Amino acid sequence: MSTHSAKTARGSTKTARRTVKKAAKSVRVTAKKASKSARQSVKTGKTVARAPASAKPSIKPAKMIRTASPPMQPIAAHELPIKAHKYRVGEMVYFTSPTFGRAAATGSYTVVKLLPSEGDDYQYRIKSSGEAFERVAKESQLDRA
Repeated sequence: MSTHSAKTARGSTKTARRTVKKAAKSVRVTAKKASKSARQSVKTGKTVARAPASAKPSIKPAKMIRTASPPMQPIAAHELPIKAHKYRVGEMVYFTSPTFGRAAATGSYTVVKLLPSEGDDYQYRIKSSGEAFERVAKESQLDRA
């Protein structure tokens, strides 16, 4: 095949593609105009001629419909797994200070108050007989004395 005939073949292929693209675009434009006139006719109450049956409307993606979550049955109080504090008020415990941050005196302490959990660990207010103040300790830092 000569170079001239190869160029002509490529040119005719390009022309064919352009023609297909233009035809598809004209179908989309026609469908868009038809839907716009239909919306206007709904607003004004007039009847308008529809687009020709040969024009295929473009396929639009479906809208996402958001719905409420299904109702859930509340969990009964007797079914909840309740983890209790390990130590009781007045009990003697051994406190081990954390290795990071401010070093605290390790030793024997008395549990003064039970505090709510912070994450996975329950907390306690503890007091040493040798100190004038109380401190807060996590359950993981305490052992039975």
